[in-house]
Amino acid sequence: MRDRTRLDRRSLLRGMTALGAALAGTQISIQRAWGSDLHTVKLQLGWLAGNGILGELAADQNGYFAEEGLALEVVAGGPNVDGVASVASGRADIGSISSSPSLMLARSQGLPVKCIAAGYQQHPFTYFSLEKNPVREPKDLIGKTVATNGTARILLQALLAANDIPEDQVNVLVMGADMAPLLTGQADVVTGWKTNVGALSVLGPDRVDMSLWDAGIRLYANPYYVTDASLAEHPDQVRGMLRAIARGWGWVHDNPEAAVEILLTRYPNLDREAEMAAVGPVVDYSFNDVTRQNGWGAMTRENWQAQIDIYDRLGQFEGSAPSVDDVMTLSVLDEIAAARPVYG
Repeated sequence: MRDRTRLDRRSLLRGMTALGAALAGTQISIQRAWGSDLHTVKLQLGWLAGNGILGELAADQNGYFAEEGLALEVVAGGPNVDGVASVASGRADIGSISSSPSLMLARSQGLPVKCIAAGYQQHPFTYFSLEKNPVREPKDLIGKTVATNGTARILLQALLAANDIPEDQVNVLVMGADMAPLLTGQADVVTGWKTNVGALSVLGPDRVDMSLWDAGIRLYANPYYVTDASLAEHPDQVRGMLRAIARGWGWVHDNPEAAVEILLTRYPNLDREAEMAAVGPVVDYSFNDVTRQNGWGAMTRENWQAQIDIYDRLGQFEGSAPSVDDVMTLSVLDEIAAARPVYG
C-alpha cells in the first residue's frame, strides 16, 4: 500500500477539469454478468491492489456479493489512473481511494462524487524517526529535515498549520518510497503508511512513530464513494455493494490469516510474509472504539468539516470550499446498519 497519498491538488485533479459539472447527471452502469443473473459492479481503486481490499475479496469469495445479486470486478488504480474520474464518468460503479481529501478536492472541481463510508477509521500516514533523534509530537519537527513524497507535502503543510508551526522552520526533502534518507542521515524524518510493514522493516526496533492523526490532521483512509446519480437512481445497488463490503471486512476481522490467503490467491505477486505481518495493523485501522459503537465504515460530519476547513485554510480548493453535504452522506451507512460489524 505504498505511494497512496496522492493528495496535492495539481496531481489529483489532472485531467479531471474537463469532466466538470457536466457529469452531474451521469448514471452508473450496472452490467449483467455473462451467463448469470448477477450484475457485475466495478470497484475502482485509487492504487494497485493489495491488503486495502481484503474485505472486498473476502466478500466475493464468501458469496456476499452474490447474495446481493451482484458480481464484483476490481479495477486497479495506480499513478497514471484517475480513479475518481472513472467513477464520476460511470466507467466504474463504486470507488475506494487512499485519502479523504481527494474527494473534497474532486467535489470542489464539480465532480459529482460523494463519500458513503470510511474504510479506515484513522489514516495510517505516519512520520518515522529514530530513537537517537526522535520526533514524538509536532513541535519536535522544528529544525528537522523531513523526507516525504512530493504529493504528500500538503499533509506536512496541514500538520504544521494545525499546530501553528511556520513552514520555514522545517526543511523538506522529496523522497521516493523507501526509508533510505532516514538511515543514511539525509533526513531526520521519513513518511509512509504504517501498514506498509515491508518497507518499514529496515528501520528496526529503534523506530519512533508520530501518526498524522495524532498530530491533529484526522483524515480518513480508504473512503468509499459513488456518484450523486447512483445514490438517487440505483440506491438498492449502492446499499448492496456496501453491505457486502461491510460483511467482508467483518469476516476479515474474524479470519485475518484466511483473508490473506484469499488475497495471495488473487494476487500471487504479493509477499506472503509481509502481508501476514500487515493484516493486524489493517484490521486495527478498520475497527476501533468508533466502530465498536457505530459499526464498520462509520464517519462523522464534524470530522469531514474539520478536513474541509484545514484544506480551505491552505488554499487547496479552486473556488469556494465544498459543503459537508456535497462531500459525504451518512444515509447509506444508516440504511445498512444491521449488516455493519460492530467490532473494536
